[in-house]
Amino acid sequence: MSCTHDHNCEDHECSSDWSLYKHIDLSKVSALNESVSGSVQSVFKAWEQRLHSSGEHLESNEGDPELLVFVPFTSDVKIKSISIVGGPEGTSPSKLRVFINREGIDFSDAESMQAVQEWELAENLQGVLEYQTRYSKFQSVGNITLHFPESFGGDTTQIRYIGFKGEATQLKRDVVATIVYEIRPNPSDHKTKAETGGGFSQVE
Repeated sequence: MSCTHDHNCEDHECSSDWSLYKHIDLSKVSALNESVSGSVQSVFKAWEQRLHSSGEHLESNEGDPELLVFVPFTSDVKIKSISIVGGPEGTSPSKLRVFINREGIDFSDAESMQAVQEWELAENLQGVLEYQTRYSKFQSVGNITLHFPESFGGDTTQIRYIGFKGEATQLKRDVVATIVYEIRPNPSDHKTKAETGGGFSQVE
């Protein structure tokens, strides 16, 4: 299901207030089969900037249009919709498959695993389409992997923008990890320095 912007975006949760861009852990975003290493990070930007480009974009290697993009978030998020702006002349991705909270997925994994959701994409050069998620399946998302199997006939796949709309939890993922660590007993907290030998002895 896709959404076109022929309505008041403020009333339909399409505005930048719902953008999850600021919750993406951009330095850890990665892609498999990108022609220029690290170029995937250029496609994540503020919603208002989705059509602005300095020439940077994500492109697959020549003759192989398949792309796999890993996106971690700094806090758990709820994803309502996904927007993809592709390249011209048949290089836009024609299909999207997504996996949630699965790290280290490669192409063989993506082909054999059941996706959480799949979409047949349209060529969205003007950034007016958004693809609605099955919202109940996109709760507590710590990371998402996007699999683009093919383009619209181009020798490569080009992506100019990837955006997510939804809500973020108040608890950051690093805070969660700290809390989990702190509630585990730390043996060093129950040691006292021995009176002799300069060592430590366990308190009974």
